[in-house]
Parts: sequence; structure tokens; C-alpha cells
Amino acid sequence: MSGFPDITPDLRARMPGLVGELTAHAPLAPFSWFRVGGPAQALFRPVDEADLARFLAALPDDVPLTVIGLGSNLLVRDGGVEGVVVHLGKPFQDIAVDGLRVRAGAGAADVKVARAAAEAGVAGLAFLRGIPGTIGGALRMNGGAYGGETADVFVSARGVDRTGAVRTFDKAAMGFAYRHCAVTDVIFTEAVFEGRAGDPETILAEMNAITEQRSATQPVNTRTGGSTFKNPPGARAWELVDRAGCRGLRIGSAQVSELHCNFLVAHPGATAADVETLGEEVRRRVREATGVTLDWEIKRIGRPSTVERSAAGDVGPGRAASNGGTER
Repeated sequence: MSGFPDITPDLRARMPGLVGELTAHAPLAPFSWFRVGGPAQALFRPVDEADLARFLAALPDDVPLTVIGLGSNLLVRDGGVEGVVVHLGKPFQDIAVDGLRVRAGAGAADVKVARAAAEAGVAGLAFLRGIPGTIGGALRMNGGAYGGETADVFVSARGVDRTGAVRTFDKAAMGFAYRHCAVTDVIFTEAVFEGRAGDPETILAEMNAITEQRSATQPVNTRTGGSTFKNPPGARAWELVDRAGCRGLRIGSAQVSELHCNFLVAHPGATAADVETLGEEVRRRVREATGVTLDWEIKRIGRPSTVERSAAGDVGPGRAASNGGTER
């Protein structure tokens, strides 16, 4: 049961022309790869960019706004998310290739964009195969993997700001840095990327190699949220976590992956509190052991639950293990 009042009747009254689906107290756990967390006070799924613009233009300024995509790098806290959560689904998943340019909706999965580019003989986007998220998330975080990042191939993006205005952004306006984009208060709706000419079979082989490496070094078939912490300057987060003895560390039903210790795993029965408490404990141990303060890469949204599970206080021992010299 959500502790939030139902704001959907008021929102509908303000937006008579609304087409998309607006739902009160919508569960968000299904949208997060951790499969944990509370509900959205209101969830909105626009049918297109114009529908999103109408919604934002009429949304009161004092209503908090959050955007989610695939939820692959997202932790929803147990108390749920206040205000409106916007989910960009199927209407924002179109992909089109024109020469060496690829236009993709913000809701399109990175892997599908990489495959469309590869099949069209556009090289340079294969790294997207290693990012388990959407184009919107790649833009917001300057997502990168396996030697490439979004900024490398970015041309332009479109988005809708909080006033409902549709805006366009070139590369300079995006202000890309490591896992960072300077654009705020905008919901991206699509982007254009440009690669270089390549052989489809060669590109697909590169993508297959990325798939094999991910399967061998990451817990891809578990309830996880991808890389938990950003790599500090001149260091690798997983190495610092391993050095602090946190591989296998467990709190409640959340655990640091033994395969890749920059991943947290939510076992059955886990809560968001388990996962977040575990992450903070890892940060504390790394700081004590190395002097480095790790920054979260996973985006945490919402309120903590008013009732925390006692299991969140149970800290299991970490188990040191060889990393085999592989970057994780």
C-alpha cells in the first residue's frame, strides 16, 4: 500500500487532451533489474513526444518528476517515488539508419541500436552492446563500455523540458564528461549518432566477443543493476572493492557478486534497503582500506521505507578471490 495521496484525478483535470496512460500508485519494482522498491505516486507513459510535451506543460511546478527507461542501472527505494514517474516505452523505441547516421528513440535498448548499426555496416557503435540500458540512459550518463562511450559517436539529441518546450542539443551543449551529461531538467526523446563505414560481419563478430566477455565476467543472469560505483581517476572500482575484502560480502539478501565485485546482486527476498545498505558498507570499507571514496554509478530514487527489515543489519563476511587479471 502506497503512503502517497492519489494525485491522478487533479492531473487529469489539468490535462484534458492527455492520450498516454496515467496510473496511480504503480509498482516500480518490475521496471528495475533489481526487482525491488516501492511504487510511483503516479506513473505516466506518453504515446509520443507531443503527448509528453503536453503533459509537462500542464504539470504543476511543485510536483517532482522522475524518468525511467529499462531500469538496468536503477535502485528504487522501498518507500516509493513521490510525484510523477515518466516511463518511455515502445513509442520511443524506433531506430533508423541513414548512411553512417543512426537515429534512435530514447527508449530504444542500446543493444538493439548496436545491432541495427552493425547490420547496416556502421562501425563505432558496437560498444553499446556492452551497456544494458536505453539510449536515454546512455545520453544522461554518457554511457560507455569496452573502449567506447556515447560522446564518441554523438551528433545531436532532442528532448522536452519541464515547460513542455521541445529542444535540440548539439555535442557542445551536452557537456559530456565521464559518466556525466550537463543537460538537466530535460527528458530526452531521441538522438542521432554517427559511425564510420565497416563490414557487417566484422562488427557483429566484435559484438559477439563483447557478449561472451560479459557472460564470462559479469553476473548477467542475476537481479543486479550493472556497475555499482564509478571508476575513480586512475583506478578501477572493482579492484578497490576487492582490495577492501568485499567480494561476496552480504547484507540481508543483497550480496556483492563473487564473479564481478562492482556488481551488487539482489537475491530472493531482498529489499532496496538491503542493496543500498550493502553499497554504503562497501564504500565505507573501501574508504578505510584505500582512502578512496567511491561514488555511486547506480541511480537511487525515492524514499526509504518507514520500516526497515532487520536483515539489513546482518553483515556477512566477504570472501577474497582471484580476479584472473580481467577488468570487471
